[in-house]
Amino acid sequence: MAAERWATFDCYGTLIDWNGGIRRELVRVFGEERADAQLARYHEIEPALQADGERTYREVMTAAMAELGAPVGEEAGLAAALPSWEPFPEAPAALEEARARGWKLGVLSNTDRDLIESSLAQIGVPFELAIVASEIGSYKPAHAHWLRFFEETDAPRDLHVHVAQSHYHDIVPARELGLRTIWINRYGERREPRPSRELPDLSGVPGALDELVPA
Repeated sequence: MAAERWATFDCYGTLIDWNGGIRRELVRVFGEERADAQLARYHEIEPALQADGERTYREVMTAAMAELGAPVGEEAGLAAALPSWEPFPEAPAALEEARARGWKLGVLSNTDRDLIESSLAQIGVPFELAIVASEIGSYKPAHAHWLRFFEETDAPRDLHVHVAQSHYHDIVPARELGLRTIWINRYGERREPRPSRELPDLSGVPGALDELVPA
């Protein structure tokens, strides 16, 4: 019997439109004219709040909003809005096609269990497992998500491909662990180290997975 092939995915920014969702909330709280600057600041603030792994993602988002200067009573707005954030249009079909080709799917996400369950319901495609930061006390780019994945699945690394939009949070650590990677480079960035494959969106993921690990 052939060994199982696994494709793991980041969720926010890869499957779910994280930037779009957070920007809409920043517009609501701070106004359109400040939203882009506040989004850039959020990206700077969040890693420091995640560094020790002690906060839930809901707490990270709330603390970040407070640092951005959200009015009293609005700090929890991001976490409250997150379950409504929608997947990228091509995500469900790409995931369904990967499953049809025999791939098992997992999510490795810097989030909480209730938030990831809401987001996976938005996507509407079954996943075999989801590993979340608040349950392991660690946020990517640390390696704990992948180490827990290996513990739970016994998946051979040569049959495992990791797919993600964030080069910093996902592609770099996955490469450090010797994994094949597909970088969903939605913003046309130039980064090193290079992934195994680079795509502008998820549409080509099923074919790229089969190229990297043939059935």
